[in-house]
Amino acid sequence: MSNNVYQLIANVSADLCREGISKERKNSQQGYSFRGIDDVYNALAPIMSKHGLVILPRILSREMVERQNKSGSYLFYVIVEAEFDFVSSHDGSKHTVKTYGEAMDSGDKATNKAMSAAYKYAAFQTFCIPTEGDNDADQHTHEIATKKFVKPEPPKVETKVETKIPPHIEGFDMGWQIKVTVTPEAHLEDWSEKVTQAAKTGLTFCANKTDVTDLFKVNRNIFDKLKQLDPGTYKSLMGDFSSAKAKFEKGDEA
Repeated sequence: MSNNVYQLIANVSADLCREGISKERKNSQQGYSFRGIDDVYNALAPIMSKHGLVILPRILSREMVERQNKSGSYLFYVIVEAEFDFVSSHDGSKHTVKTYGEAMDSGDKATNKAMSAAYKYAAFQTFCIPTEGDNDADQHTHEIATKKFVKPEPPKVETKVETKIPPHIEGFDMGWQIKVTVTPEAHLEDWSEKVTQAAKTGLTFCANKTDVTDLFKVNRNIFDKLKQLDPGTYKSLMGDFSSAKAKFEKGDEA
């Protein structure tokens, strides 16, 4: 008679069909009966020993998160990925089964329960043991608090402003013309300062409100560029123009 691992798995399954594993445990919350991990061990140990079949576990990964139940207490929720080598002690042949185990516990037993669940269901599926209810890791049903859905905010789209400054720019070729020239390595701050200084110098020579208006109109292209590249400086400079106009208006009224 062959003693390879597959024949031994079939032999163990045959014995379990005759003897079975009784459901001696009961879920305290939902009321169903189930087979605990100890029931599985007690049933499998003598049969596997008789046929010379062993199961060798191997944990591949473990994940743990904290979850809150409805009463506000915290539970440790663990998932393990495990492999089990079913090995024949007669010829060394083996077959590997991979399963996952999940469990929750308020103390330090969540990982143990998850490993037990993985073992138990590897055995259930390999030996075709019927199941009903849940595994003993969930003997006590945990009621998890419902997570509130928070609609994510759409990502903010930042509009990038072109910061390439013109090496040379000048107003229209007529009175009140401003000319601004900077070196290629100059920064925006340098360029903005030159424009501001030139405009403020022009304002000091204005004799009336019309001069202020002409200074702005002749160099409108420069000020538009300043508005595009450096809005803050542009706003401040326009305040100077408004102040100059207001000064002459006040003088006219007097």
